[in-house]
Amino acid sequence: MTLLPVAESLVRRVLKTGIPGAVLYTQHFTLWIGFLGALAATAFGKHLSLATGEMLPEGRLRQGAQVYVAGLSAGICLLLAYASWVLVGAMRLSERLMPGGLPEWWSQLIMPAALGLMAVRFAWRGSDRWVGRIVAFAITGAMVATGLFEDHAGSLVWPGSIAILVGVLLGAPVFVGMAGLAMLLFYGSGTPIASVPTATYQLVESASLPAIPLLTAAGYVLAEGGASRRLLRLARAMIGWAPGAMALMVVVICTAFTTVTGGSGVTILALGGLVMPMLLSEKYPEGFSLGLVTSAGSLGLLFFPSLPVILYAVVAKESPTDLFAAGLLPGALLVALVALYGIVVGVRNKTPRQPFDGRELGRALWAAKWEVTAPVVLYLLFRNGLTTIVETASLFLLVALVTQSAIFRDLHWRKQLPDTLARGAQLVGAVVLLLGVAMGLTNYLVDEEIPKALIEWTQAHIHSPMVFLLVLNAVLLVLGSVLEIYSAVIILAPLLAPMAVAYGIDPLHLGIVFLANLELGFLFPPMGLNLILSSSRFNQPLLRLYKVSLPFLLIMAGGVLLVTYVPWMTTGMVKREAPAQVQPQQAPE
Repeated sequence: MTLLPVAESLVRRVLKTGIPGAVLYTQHFTLWIGFLGALAATAFGKHLSLATGEMLPEGRLRQGAQVYVAGLSAGICLLLAYASWVLVGAMRLSERLMPGGLPEWWSQLIMPAALGLMAVRFAWRGSDRWVGRIVAFAITGAMVATGLFEDHAGSLVWPGSIAILVGVLLGAPVFVGMAGLAMLLFYGSGTPIASVPTATYQLVESASLPAIPLLTAAGYVLAEGGASRRLLRLARAMIGWAPGAMALMVVVICTAFTTVTGGSGVTILALGGLVMPMLLSEKYPEGFSLGLVTSAGSLGLLFFPSLPVILYAVVAKESPTDLFAAGLLPGALLVALVALYGIVVGVRNKTPRQPFDGRELGRALWAAKWEVTAPVVLYLLFRNGLTTIVETASLFLLVALVTQSAIFRDLHWRKQLPDTLARGAQLVGAVVLLLGVAMGLTNYLVDEEIPKALIEWTQAHIHSPMVFLLVLNAVLLVLGSVLEIYSAVIILAPLLAPMAVAYGIDPLHLGIVFLANLELGFLFPPMGLNLILSSSRFNQPLLRLYKVSLPFLLIMAGGVLLVTYVPWMTTGMVKREAPAQVQPQQAPE
């Protein structure tokens, strides 16, 4: 999958024509990687879920909740497997062929196969005892049996929805809740539940989708290799002489690492143990140091080649090129504000500075030449239209593999690399499956004109775009603290995009405001992801993390508000006309 887009790019440049079927096969490889990764995520418990289930006390109550969640998850997966099998049968009758003469339904077989195995795995892992497993399988059977009551399907919607919501709150994967709700709503309206896997399969048509597994794999490879050490050395040599040098260095290195790995949590876990002792050794207060490392981990999500930006582009059907361009100034503003605060604290505490050493800078730059030049060169190729987002992601993964395994040998190609890629595949599976079932739910909402009704209600109560943006910021901030960023993008973006158009807000501006608020939500109590990870990484109570992160939360919130109400910071970087305001009855579905 990595080499095919690269070969496609080279052949297209040399021969002025592409490889027949290269794009389509890459997209189908993504489908397989996604469902195999989802199967692995089920086996290792890596699906995206709410953390609320962990709040239950140990004992019978938690054990009972786990059995219920297992049975619910297994039942929904089994129903989804059946619906996928119906889709395969329909595609088999159509006799559609892929380039090379392969029947297209062959590729679809991975969907019912993986989902069926996931159902068995969910039910089996519900308990260590046979009684618990029997109960979980019984719940699964009861859910499947609801398909026999088609005449009363409408009456099952409300109790079924409540049962699914309870399961999600108790810890069921978010994709289980989305898939279950989508199938239940379609079933209640008399529409075949195969509509859900049909929407999932339609993801194959997304030109940007294959970039998700490629960039995820590249991020895991860089995080597990020695890239963090080389970038840290370079940052120290480059800005170690400046006032507040160590704080500035932490901001720069965390931003760069989050950008290339696509996750703030990875940055805290990979770099926290390196930079925290360095901050303390140079007389930075412990509370400030904790807050800086926690907050700096969320910077960088708006820069190329950040995965959340690409995911938003896929979901909202925006151009990744334009979205990255729109995020340059807002991302730089947030970085500058946090860096400036770090410099002020450094100067106030008279932290030491090292003299500038040109030779050390040269050596550090040479050591980190691949990590520094690859993103820049690839972004220029992508920005100038020389490579697509998928080809760019393939090149990035190829560079990461070659540098970390062959050149620096930080990752042994046989002992460490397979495990690293497998863990990346689990995240890919969780995201792709969630994205697919969310598309099914979105299709139902569009069919029932829910977005249109939501626009009408909002415009009836909120007349000003300025007030709408303020309310949007508050809602996204709260949701960003309880939803994992991938889940938030997949669930909320399809609903908010048409609302923004109704208020005359540029879709690109909405995308950056959306992502910036989710970035800020990582620091928002009580369940911000960065707060929880820092608490675990540094063995600190959450209440203390709330306190030390508050100054950074307020500073970044000021930056997000500035971006929100100064739209030229996003739209000014892109040559694009703002959408005209539309009336509620004309809102796009």
